[in-house]
Amino acid sequence: MQRKHILGLAVAAAVMASVGVFAQRGGPAQDEIAEAVSVDLPTGKTQQRLALKASAVAAAKAAKSTDAARAAAPTEEDVYDVDSFKRDVIWLGLTSAFINLSDTCPSDPSNPDELCQVLNPSPSFTSFNFTDTAHITLPPKSAHSLLCYWFSPVLNVNYVNLGAAPAMGRLRYTPTLTIENSVLDDPALIDPTTGAPFGGSFLTSMTASESFQVPLDPGMSITERTRDSAVCMAGFVSKRALIEGYGLTEAQAKEFFKRPTTIRLNVSGQAQNVGFASMVFGLRVVGDER
Repeated sequence: MQRKHILGLAVAAAVMASVGVFAQRGGPAQDEIAEAVSVDLPTGKTQQRLALKASAVAAAKAAKSTDAARAAAPTEEDVYDVDSFKRDVIWLGLTSAFINLSDTCPSDPSNPDELCQVLNPSPSFTSFNFTDTAHITLPPKSAHSLLCYWFSPVLNVNYVNLGAAPAMGRLRYTPTLTIENSVLDDPALIDPTTGAPFGGSFLTSMTASESFQVPLDPGMSITERTRDSAVCMAGFVSKRALIEGYGLTEAQAKEFFKRPTTIRLNVSGQAQNVGFASMVFGLRVVGDER
């Protein structure tokens, strides 16, 4: 018989002997016996000191093990983004775009940055496409290996059905970013999304598109306000993406983050059965500290 089995039987026998003594004396009930052999009960002073010493030794060993694990560099299988791992997030700028959809677009000299698209008569679709609606220019060495967005749209939209039959009010928008950096001026660098040289910039999408559909009865008009935010996942620019996705060398990817970078926000979309829309798109950029 293995030693641990012998030890287990000995402990069990000792416990049962104690139970037998209690039983002979008209001792405790069954639940009290269970508590007598439970680790949930406080132990004597000597045992408490031994337990505390044992706990301290175990804690020290666990701390050493944790420190050793932290000292080891994480792999892509562990955290995926090893370049930004444990680096602080830093605030790198904020900008906003103002876009209106309306039946008329009067020129307003007091709001030169406010963009407007004239709506086609319902139920025709209206398409809009605005480039460089807002931008941020980062100085050299603003981030180590990652640029990430916080995208916050605030929408006030009036859906209207002027017809005699039920209809659907629709609004869809898609934001994209144009990234400009002098590393991309190299004519030998080819943009894999176009097959042509970068020419100093590339266009990247954002996982922040939205589509709204509102059922409308005949003659119905409803105005809705929505407010939300989307946060990037892998980043709209990263050292890893520049190498694996855009074909830059590691040296070129590192140099990219050492040079000024301009980020331009573009917004396109469509509307149908919309009376008017006022859209504000807030863009905040964050990165990993160098």
